[in-house]
Amino acid sequence: MKTKLFLGRILTAVVGGVVAVLLFILFANHEKKIIAVSEPNTVQLASHSASGGNSVDLTEAAAISVKSVVHVKTLYSNEEYQSNPFYDFLFGNAERNYQHAPSLGSGSGVIISSDGYIVTNNHVVRGSNLINVVLYDKRSYEAKLVGQDPYTDLALLKIDEKDLPYLEMGNSDDLKLGEWVLAVGNPFNLTSTVTAGIISAKARTLGLSGNQMSIESFLQTDAAVNPGNSGGALVDTRGRLVGINTAIESRTGSYSGYSFAIPVTIVKKVVGDLKDFGEVQRAFLGVSIRTIDANLADKIGVDKIEGVYVAGINTDGAAEQAGIKMGDIILDVHGKVVNSSSELQEQVSKFHPGDHIAIVIKRDGKKKQIDLVLRNRLGDTNIVKSKDLTFLGAEFEPISSQEKYRLQINRGVKVKHLRSGKLKDENIKEGYIIYKINDKPIYKTEDIQKALQEVKDGGVFISGIYPDGNVKYYAFSLRDD
Repeated sequence: MKTKLFLGRILTAVVGGVVAVLLFILFANHEKKIIAVSEPNTVQLASHSASGGNSVDLTEAAAISVKSVVHVKTLYSNEEYQSNPFYDFLFGNAERNYQHAPSLGSGSGVIISSDGYIVTNNHVVRGSNLINVVLYDKRSYEAKLVGQDPYTDLALLKIDEKDLPYLEMGNSDDLKLGEWVLAVGNPFNLTSTVTAGIISAKARTLGLSGNQMSIESFLQTDAAVNPGNSGGALVDTRGRLVGINTAIESRTGSYSGYSFAIPVTIVKKVVGDLKDFGEVQRAFLGVSIRTIDANLADKIGVDKIEGVYVAGINTDGAAEQAGIKMGDIILDVHGKVVNSSSELQEQVSKFHPGDHIAIVIKRDGKKKQIDLVLRNRLGDTNIVKSKDLTFLGAEFEPISSQEKYRLQINRGVKVKHLRSGKLKDENIKEGYIIYKINDKPIYKTEDIQKALQEVKDGGVFISGIYPDGNVKYYAFSLRDD
């Protein structure tokens, strides 16, 4: 009885299953299908772009810029004094010269005109005795130092060649954060090296020189820059010059994430002045300024952090004459918004003494436009020609009483070292003793500077003698060619 009951239940289950299958086949919607698929792998290397349509092509910019960036090699003569007690005892000479092998320096430069003008950093060529420029195609030239500006760390060189490939200047003011740029130079003597990065900040101040006259408003980028890149090009994606690579932030001396370049807006102004005047014609507002932060904003009682605070006014300066007052907040310099001291300095540095510009200030919560005329460091609008001795390209030293007696002269200053400059261009040699410039007797180095400052027609006539007794005269002009 139990067996029959068990078999009956099994039969009922089987029949029920068959019926269920038949019903599914007859009534199921065959257009709907359930398909199981695996998840796509969305992980990829950070350097790989799945879509080629949005990638940035830097090859054309690299091809343009690499031909216009040069290798700048400098030579420095190292001289130090070494005393020999036996020599001193016999001849009574406390010091005598001991010549060491010259040292070499290396950096980069950018050709900015087809006729051979090259811009580089001042620290690349400062104090060098010889400047040699090697082009992309390996041609080599001795370069003349046209001028240098320690306050922006820029220098202008010139080589005697034509039809050179050069970089057109872009506009660093138009650069945006995140925009791609290339750094081109010669790091570690690895010539014609190109690295890429983005603009990561603008108007950076580093305090490199510590001089109040210095202008620092660097472009910050993460393009790899190393020793030897100084003076090289920072270019945009169209191959236009937007900066001169100058410094890196590093605890090791090598690249560790950030590099800094002088904006081309400053470069353009400095280069133009060095070509036209031999030195930079710097314009001044005549104010002391501070960047406004939360603490200063709270102290001066403003509810919005913007602009640059006027902390002081120079007597008879451009700002005072135009009506700007201590406590004013400068918001705009000739159409450019400024929110830091470095931004304000960068904008003012574009202009010359005598230029008329518009300044927008906020005073007592109200905006006001003030028109003013910029002035030079002397307080007027004239061209400044300091006639310091840098352009001569020489170091001087006094002559001894014994040398005066031997040469039968009662005054003079000796040319101790020569580098690229006016004296070397005129074939003056080391050891030459200058005892008169025009009608002015020369007793010490300061007399050379005074004599040059009194030159009115540009003509310089130097009288002097070499240690072998050979009297020589040289003449040249202080005017630009």
